[in-house]
Amino acid sequence: MQNIKNKYFNISIPVFVPAAMITLIFVSLTIIFDQQAEAAFSGFRGFMSKNLGWLVNIAINYFLFFVVYLAVSKLGKIKIGGANAKPDFSKFSWVAMLFSAGMGIGLVYFSVAEPMLNFNNPIDAGMSDLEKSRVAMKHTFLHYGFHVWAIYALMGVALAYFTFNKNTPLSIKSTLKPLFGKWMSTGAGYAIDVVAVLATLFGLATTLGFGAVQFSSGVSLLTEVPNGKTLQILSIVGITLIATASVLSGLNKGLKYLSNLNIILACILFIFILIIGSTAYLFDGFVENLGLYIRDLFQMSTFRNQYAEEGQWFKGWSMFYWLWWISWSPFVGTFIARISKGRTIREIAIYGLLVPALFSFLWMSVFGGTALDMQLNGVADLASVVSKDSSLALFKMLEELPFYDITAALCIFLVATFFITSSDSGSLVVDFMTSGGKLDAPKGQKVFWAFMEGAIAIALLVGGGLSALQSASISTGLPFAIILFFVSLSLLKSLRKDKQIDS
Repeated sequence: MQNIKNKYFNISIPVFVPAAMITLIFVSLTIIFDQQAEAAFSGFRGFMSKNLGWLVNIAINYFLFFVVYLAVSKLGKIKIGGANAKPDFSKFSWVAMLFSAGMGIGLVYFSVAEPMLNFNNPIDAGMSDLEKSRVAMKHTFLHYGFHVWAIYALMGVALAYFTFNKNTPLSIKSTLKPLFGKWMSTGAGYAIDVVAVLATLFGLATTLGFGAVQFSSGVSLLTEVPNGKTLQILSIVGITLIATASVLSGLNKGLKYLSNLNIILACILFIFILIIGSTAYLFDGFVENLGLYIRDLFQMSTFRNQYAEEGQWFKGWSMFYWLWWISWSPFVGTFIARISKGRTIREIAIYGLLVPALFSFLWMSVFGGTALDMQLNGVADLASVVSKDSSLALFKMLEELPFYDITAALCIFLVATFFITSSDSGSLVVDFMTSGGKLDAPKGQKVFWAFMEGAIAIALLVGGGLSALQSASISTGLPFAIILFFVSLSLLKSLRKDKQIDS
């Protein structure tokens, strides 16, 4: 028997059962053996960075070139769902939903922390503070730029095309059938879907963990409630319950409205800092940062620091980012596919690549630029704050600006809503994958996976904190990078046979 269907569950046994068992075993062992887990996570991350980082750098550049090819070639005019398909969502809602799912908490948590972490760990010895600031912003752009969104766009196009144009189940193994044929109907195909589920769960748990740490830090600063693991765990539990209620309300209600609210709140905070801060300085910074990023894009994306001891931190940090984003690709890609019927491949490639990246650049220039300006002019020593606790970076910067209580509360609320939309959309995506590609899983199944996401995040925080969160993404991101490469070949093979390109 391959499937179980009842009032509460509609599952594909070869995918659901292994994924659920592996997750439950991981959560149990990590919580029971928390100290040993912390050491294991740290050692694993170091080994991966030293030995396999080169492969990751090659992969992320290939994915970007592939998506650009889809956008500019005649393949780009193929419409998801067929030539007569109509979009289900307005363009604003569509972009808002893919953006909220794709980057949310990362932009809030690392808006100040990422530039300051780069500032604290320069890639070359003897750099002045001014030069460290330039390099810090350039590398921040790299980690939140075109490579990230290319990963998501590639996975989204592949899943959308095979689901809506070829009428296959919404699953990763469906995208590989043109390349591997009947193999994808055997255990090998189900194993690939299990890897996709685990990558989604662990990539999402990493994000939820960062969100919980920042949320609890903000609450502690505003209320003087002691911060620590207990508050972080309570934050995860509380927000997971809200996310569960949202996911039960469906794609067209809770998630759609929360995604739009996220964008509105983010824009309010962005405009406030832009106006209150040195506006002309920040716009100058955006232009310069963008120019440096584009000029050095290829060099940065292949940089492995092979010939120097200084800057070893950056070597591992970049690899964490790339594999974090790759581990998110089945999640974000499945979600993009679900909402992109009626869009052309060119639309998904261009809007999915350029719009979120440019918004990320503006966001990082305003928040990171303000933080670096404070650091360079002696207004606040944010570098020292970040070296002790990166989750405090944004709040400590806001302390130096007017209306701190209001803006800090807004940030806490923004983290919470991004947390909810990430958990919400993640639950929907895991439901798709563990039900054999069905687009509407029963409510019991949605609740199960929403709770599992929270449980993994709690386990990782208990068993190693932020180091464990990073290791979790790396462990699932690397195997999925290899799968994503074959997905691109399979997609290309199928697209070249599509009759829409001849019409």
